[in-house]
Amino acid sequence: MIDLKRILLVEDSANDVALTLAALEEVHLANEVVVVRDGQQALDYLFRKGEYANRQDGHPAVVLLDLKLPKVDGLEVLEKVKGAPELKAVPVVMLTSSREERDLARSYGLGVNAYVVKPVAFPDFVSALRELGLFWAVVNQPPPGSPGASGASK
Repeated sequence: MIDLKRILLVEDSANDVALTLAALEEVHLANEVVVVRDGQQALDYLFRKGEYANRQDGHPAVVLLDLKLPKVDGLEVLEKVKGAPELKAVPVVMLTSSREERDLARSYGLGVNAYVVKPVAFPDFVSALRELGLFWAVVNQPPPGSPGASGASK
């Protein structure tokens, strides 16, 4: 049996969470999706602190990260993840409504793996998530010896 790695969705908008989960379900991605609502929860989850101190071992196949979050914004989460040796190989996709060039440039400067502007129309959103989910959770092979180097598939 293949171990399906989790997807971490960091999103404060209940509507965007519902749309993302519906889109992932529509493309039949079988990976478990863990949802956190702010940047601090994302860091706690990834670094196994606070309420996530005893969570299941392993890192997510991919982190879908909103840019504008309460408590700790997406850029700060990205900076901390890519600055941590144990997490830097975890793919992070900025999934945001921001089309601002400075957000795009800063995200790539901090090491984001992809920057995706959320499409407005649901069919376009489903299509974008199908490609993201299939690539990062199924197709992508992490570097040898990295924490994500085993079992990301459908």
